[in-house]
Amino acid sequence: MPTDAAVDERIKEEPFFSRMMKRPELGAIAGVILVTVFFLITADPAMFTLAGFMNFMSPAAQLGILAIGAALLMVGGEFDLSVGSMVAFTGLFFGACVVTFGLPLIIAIPATLIFAAAVGACNGQIVLATGLPSFIVTLAFLFIFRGLSLVGLKWATDGSTQLRGVRDATENDWLTPIFSGDAFPGFFTKLAEMGMIDTFRNGTPKVTGIPVEIIWFVIIALLATYVLQKTPFGNWIFASGGDANAASNSGVPVKRVKLILFMVTATCAALVAIITVLDSGSTDARRGFQKEFEAIIAAVIGGCLLTGGYGSAIGAFFGAIIFGMVLIGLTYTDIDQDWYLVFLGGMLLVAVLFNNMIRKRVTGER
Repeated sequence: MPTDAAVDERIKEEPFFSRMMKRPELGAIAGVILVTVFFLITADPAMFTLAGFMNFMSPAAQLGILAIGAALLMVGGEFDLSVGSMVAFTGLFFGACVVTFGLPLIIAIPATLIFAAAVGACNGQIVLATGLPSFIVTLAFLFIFRGLSLVGLKWATDGSTQLRGVRDATENDWLTPIFSGDAFPGFFTKLAEMGMIDTFRNGTPKVTGIPVEIIWFVIIALLATYVLQKTPFGNWIFASGGDANAASNSGVPVKRVKLILFMVTATCAALVAIITVLDSGSTDARRGFQKEFEAIIAAVIGGCLLTGGYGSAIGAFFGAIIFGMVLIGLTYTDIDQDWYLVFLGGMLLVAVLFNNMIRKRVTGER
């Protein structure tokens, strides 16, 4: 009979607590629970009705799509600080396609996504070719894209920084409901008729459907999680961010992986631009302002390490939900909404400390 000391470490079962502490999304899930309890105590109960849920999930979804792209790139060992400006830049491109050039959405949407991927590839290629930190390169593009958005909008509108007319140009397009408005309105009408959801006095449901950005958010989170956890490309992402030299020596195409991740991050920004431009019916130069920082903070709250090689898409998913809950939840309380900015900085600091302390002291990882 072998003793416990003789048990091979490779087949020794790891304690449940230790396995749980290794999950990068642990902090974000705990954060969602704490924030929920806080608002259950301090907020108007209307926050946790179906309408209240949709109210805070809608901004969470828009941020979350950016955060998932940022999280994948951070796991791969790089940053993209230009994603907020990319929302404005690709929003300009998309708006010009449908308003200035009169293109149908079946052409304008793929063109915008391809354009974003090409710009993301340019970002990544500069980083990889020069060896400069992606933080510096993408910080430069943060200003470049924002400036180009201003210049481009003035050119497209004869001096204005806002391009209007998107709703008129797209309201009859068959693709509009897929990227704008509420999904499953008929189902919610049926629920209202059955008395299962709240209605106004005239019988109209207070919630007419699920905002489409929430559906996109869930789909992208599930797809990104599958890629990270179940595919060889996901292993390449972790390897590229953990130790690029060792990964390259092991046959991982590190440069190609990172280039694809830059393209994915930019494409996520373009998707947010398409959704928000169609919803608002216009685009402007301030669209996506400072969202790059919120996206990175959401990814860090979700367990992504600033050093790369560790993180999860589901963690970023929950990190974005925390942002949405706090942003909208404060309106259901008597708390000054300017505390939201304090929350951003505080959550970033707490998340970084939590991620590093737990990783080093509990899991024993590097």
